[in-house]
Amino acid sequence: MNPRTQQQTSQRNTALLAISKFGTIIGMAIMFLAFSVAVPRIFPTFRNIINIVNQASLSAIIAAGLTVALIVGEMDLSVAFVASYAGVLVTGLMVESGLPVWLAVCIVILVGAAIGVVNGLIITKLKVNAVVATLGTGSIVVGLNYAYAQGVPIASGLPESFKQIALGRIFGIPNNILIMFSVLLVLWVFINRTEWGVQLRATGGNASASRLSGIRVDRIKIMGLAVTSACAALTGVLLASLIGSGTSAAADGYLMPAFAAVFLGSATLRNGDFHILGTLIGVFFIAIGFNGLAIFGVPTFAQYFFRGGILVLAVGLSSVARTMATK
Repeated sequence: MNPRTQQQTSQRNTALLAISKFGTIIGMAIMFLAFSVAVPRIFPTFRNIINIVNQASLSAIIAAGLTVALIVGEMDLSVAFVASYAGVLVTGLMVESGLPVWLAVCIVILVGAAIGVVNGLIITKLKVNAVVATLGTGSIVVGLNYAYAQGVPIASGLPESFKQIALGRIFGIPNNILIMFSVLLVLWVFINRTEWGVQLRATGGNASASRLSGIRVDRIKIMGLAVTSACAALTGVLLASLIGSGTSAAADGYLMPAFAAVFLGSATLRNGDFHILGTLIGVFFIAIGFNGLAIFGVPTFAQYFFRGGILVLAVGLSSVARTMATK
């Protein structure tokens, strides 16, 4: 390759890397501006912005948990099913078993973490592929869900204090937003400022080298997947609080947007690495798009086109970022 061609290739690679790094942020800004100009009296208002962030809050929590699994080098396709089961279980524990709100919530989050531990054990000890393992456990969780509630929503008799977990506000800010930022902040600190986070990233980067360096790779993966499922369970609890019932398939639709947000985030600001800040940006990108489409009254089928297109774009940008980073 002659010097001129090599220079052109290098410039092209640099441009592609810049697009993958900042394309999501630029695209989000353009989309926000376009919707603001098109619907100036509705879209850019403070009320609607709070509404967008509030709508994104649950997606951000489940996506942040999924980010941990992907950082450690594994995949979890059971998160949406775990969230749906958590919503049914937490309402059932309060309505049918008479448990106080705080105890029911704690038990359900622990159950979510336990499901993650099971996922981790199947992957690390039985050497089952993560996609197959989490699809299998996800199906089992769906079975537990329907066995517990028989597919009937649990709504009657829910304590008002439980509903206020999601519907309440502090200084005018919805609780869900405050919970979202709290969860993401805790995860960010653990991943970026603790020894556990260092081991988590090392394991995801090269499990074999990490094992040789003394890191207990299996335990780190199990812990990472436990955090992922715990976040999914928290999402299910908040969703049940928001809609005022435990519904068997309430959170099943959260899987694809979560993956889209995480992969969009991996191409944002970094060279294809999964990280919490990027995931949050990815979640907001999708939330802005859905909110704008809803204001315009776009048909439901077009919203699914948007969701699917974003997922393909996200994975594509992440792949470009990873490829460029290795050159």
